[in-house]
Amino acid sequence: MSLLAQNVIQVIDTAFLGRVGEVELGASALAGILYIALYTLGFGFSMGSQILIGRRNGEGNFNQIGDIVMQGSIFLLIPALLFIPLLRYGAGAWLPSLFESTEVAGAVTEYLEWRVFGLVFAFINVMFRAFYIGIARTKVLTINAVVMALVNVVFDYGLIFGNLGMPEMGIGGAAIASVIAEFASTLFFFFYTRKTVDPEKYGFTKIRFQWSVIKRVLDVSIFMMVQYLFSIGTWMLFFLFIENYMGERSLAVTNIVRSFYTIFTIPSHAIGSTTGTMVSNTIGAGKDDEMAGLIRRLSLISLGVMGVVVLIVSIFPRAMIHIYTDDPSLIQDTVLPLYVLISSLPLYSVGTVLFSAVSGTGNTRTALRFEIFTLLFYVSYMWLIIIHLRASVAAAWTTEHVYWLFLTVLSYFYLRSGRWKDRKI
Repeated sequence: MSLLAQNVIQVIDTAFLGRVGEVELGASALAGILYIALYTLGFGFSMGSQILIGRRNGEGNFNQIGDIVMQGSIFLLIPALLFIPLLRYGAGAWLPSLFESTEVAGAVTEYLEWRVFGLVFAFINVMFRAFYIGIARTKVLTINAVVMALVNVVFDYGLIFGNLGMPEMGIGGAAIASVIAEFASTLFFFFYTRKTVDPEKYGFTKIRFQWSVIKRVLDVSIFMMVQYLFSIGTWMLFFLFIENYMGERSLAVTNIVRSFYTIFTIPSHAIGSTTGTMVSNTIGAGKDDEMAGLIRRLSLISLGVMGVVVLIVSIFPRAMIHIYTDDPSLIQDTVLPLYVLISSLPLYSVGTVLFSAVSGTGNTRTALRFEIFTLLFYVSYMWLIIIHLRASVAAAWTTEHVYWLFLTVLSYFYLRSGRWKDRKI
């Protein structure tokens, strides 16, 4: 539910910008991926923290959890503050050279110059998220995400189109609205945690820099940080290939499909994220023999939920695309790529659970190896389809089948081998 509410922000941004123009619609995808590439460094660190928090929770060592959260937040503030001047400079100096269209380049630059300020709040928020998932109190994430979504809707409506007495800023307004929403999320987490969490139980009483705690988190999370960076980097490459070799219309279609991808995969993404915590808690409680049954049940739940999503989308594709655009030709061009996308979702549903289970064992180095091996085939196939064969946007989206097939198979055989047992973190 929290992921659904958070991703309403993306749906609203894309829907609003789809009414501004195709350039803004396509540029928001490219700019969003660039932002996420930086965000994943903090997110990867938080996922490593989440695994450790889950392990300590399973062991009953609650007083060590607060150190992980606080030290992680302090540590992540350093890159967040460094990224702001670097990306603002880069957005104007070298980013435009990446794009074929000068209009798209200008829109991407305008978005990022504002959006980068959100990293400070986003990095703090991911540590709160790791804490509440790690201790299995996830209801608060739903409330937080609803607050974030509501704030974003109001400021999107005001700043993109100039409503509610606010200036009309177009794509720049969408970026500012997102920053304000992330700030509201941080404030909510601070006040909620202060009001409801026992600081003595979870060890939130010591506020000082402790390198030993950060190092312990980095031992687990560094491979996840690199893994996410590689994954998002190749995802960015996909959009660059589309923009450079297929044009602005294809980029707009791809952004609509990407937005659907984010929404449709929410149930399996949530189950996958929970899998990492449940696996870590289970190992921490010394119940290794329950792992196989746990992962099997989670995989079946994920696959079943995704089957329902695929069925609904198959029946009403045009009605759903209409959320993003009123242009009949753009709707028509999006239908086939959307069908290709949903055909990859069953693979995603199982693969994300198995891959998250690998990371949940604490062996994030192995997860990174699997990611790199998979991405080599993914990028090669992407080059073949988009650049060499100059195939359609629909054909380009078959890259998702390749990615999740490799990751699913590798994760399955690793978990089945039992080599994850006795991993200490």
